Amino acid sequence: MVSSIPLFLMGCGGVGRQLLRHIISCRPIHSKQGVRLRVVGVSDSKSMVAVPDILTSEFHDDFLLKLCKLKSSGASLHELANSGECQVFSGQEIAMKVVDFASTLRELSGLTLVDCSASAQTIAMLSELVNLERCCVVLANKKPLTSSLEYYDKLVSQPRRIRHESTVGAGLPVISTINRIISSGDPIFRIIGSLSGTLGYVMSEVESGRPFSQVVTAAKSLGYTEPDPRDDLSGMDVARKALILARLLGHRINLDSIKVESLYPVEMGPDVMPLEEFLVNGLPILDNDIKKRIDIASSNGNVLRYVCLIEESRCEVGIQEVAKDSPLGRLKGSDNVLEIYSRCYREQPLVIQGAGAGNDTTAAGVLADILDIQDLFRH
Repeated sequence: MVSSIPLFLMGCGGVGRQLLRHIISCRPIHSKQGVRLRVVGVSDSKSMVAVPDILTSEFHDDFLLKLCKLKSSGASLHELANSGECQVFSGQEIAMKVVDFASTLRELSGLTLVDCSASAQTIAMLSELVNLERCCVVLANKKPLTSSLEYYDKLVSQPRRIRHESTVGAGLPVISTINRIISSGDPIFRIIGSLSGTLGYVMSEVESGRPFSQVVTAAKSLGYTEPDPRDDLSGMDVARKALILARLLGHRINLDSIKVESLYPVEMGPDVMPLEEFLVNGLPILDNDIKKRIDIASSNGNVLRYVCLIEESRCEVGIQEVAKDSPLGRLKGSDNVLEIYSRCYREQPLVIQGAGAGNDTTAAGVLADILDIQDLFRH
């Protein structure tokens, strides 16, 4: 019995390209497991390439490596139009063609849509496709799961055909672990975790006495932050992850229901203050406040961590004091740490810790999700 899985990838950024490389390098392993991942289409924000015959053909590995190299250089998928190996589509016809391909394949083999983009434009299409028989959705993109409850309900209406482990914690088994606990009838009453490698690094480093501004600048130079560190310091990425977890626990809330603490004031926002001014003049202004909070926490025998907290009707994101000897308190560097409290894990939480960011680990998590649904494609 062989699982032949037609695969359509949306998003050719770092994670998407790494996923394609993982698929190629794992061919021998997958062959032994009786799995064949048949890449039939790839799209970025502007263009899409697809195989000439969606029913029988697939992109050869050499073509996929050429595509990765092309996208790494910043070029457009349109440059592959004359290769003779693909069809090329643009703009609004992309979504129409993807739905057409899914409709064509659902009767024969099915199709797995993998969203490694960071776009909200895929939400409506994914909600439609997940309800087509034998069509599956695998997400690294957090936005579909953090959109309106209407779209969220559509996406999760077919739980067997959707996987999204890499939306929280990259390759860490966060979603699957929570699902297993819930399925066992063990009610989870509290989740607290550091789900940003950037903010985990920043908060653990300022404990040593280094000024907040210096640590953020160092994190930027190390590549831990986005090009504009305010994208990390705003807390919105953590808030999206918190919303995914909260909804998993049954909380019927939206993103604007979550209390989010930004580490910079509104007057230092990207729409108000240029990046260079923020780095040079804005960040140092924040040093004293962070130091005071560190000193207060220390006097209480605690340390500060930027966490998401979910319990009962409470869901918030921001700086909190945690015990020094707790898993969160012992956190160093850019790891993610999640503490899960339930009836079975009431006194000593179940702890998940490890690298929670990076193209390689995130792509590995996506690949594991794809393989997890292989039985739906057995012939």
